[in-house]
Amino acid sequence: MKYQRLTKEQLEELYPEFINFLAAQSITAEEWQEIKTNKPQVAEEELDVFSDLVWEGVLSKAKYLEHISKDQMHLFKLIDSGMLLIAIKINNPNINITTKEGYQWLQNNLMNDEVIFYNSDKGYSSDPAMDIFKLIQKGAVITKGELYGFFEKLVKVVE
Repeated sequence: MKYQRLTKEQLEELYPEFINFLAAQSITAEEWQEIKTNKPQVAEEELDVFSDLVWEGVLSKAKYLEHISKDQMHLFKLIDSGMLLIAIKINNPNINITTKEGYQWLQNNLMNDEVIFYNSDKGYSSDPAMDIFKLIQKGAVITKGELYGFFEKLVKVVE
């Protein structure tokens, strides 16, 4: 398996897609029950293949990632040639931007000396999907990019 197996909850959400996946391999519902009962290793392998297919589809469509911690925000824009990063660091130990109050503080103090902006870009390795997946494993989430767009305009004004 290249990525990771989908959770039970994720598999339940994707049940119709999984049925289509099995049907594409000419596996009927009865045959699937038999495989699960008599060949559990084969069933595990099918779940792994399906999981990788789902991850490939999700990763290929991702355009933005966000990773927000207590004092940092990493916003990624995923383009063909690599990743663009806008990072915000809060140099105030009393501010936690993962809370409503902390995020409000950030919004009200964008030009405060305790708010540091960085931007960078990085090319992909030979496996862009795995690069994106590794960021997700570290806690990044796929988004529509609203925060990136907001801070992109702000960073350009500051430059």
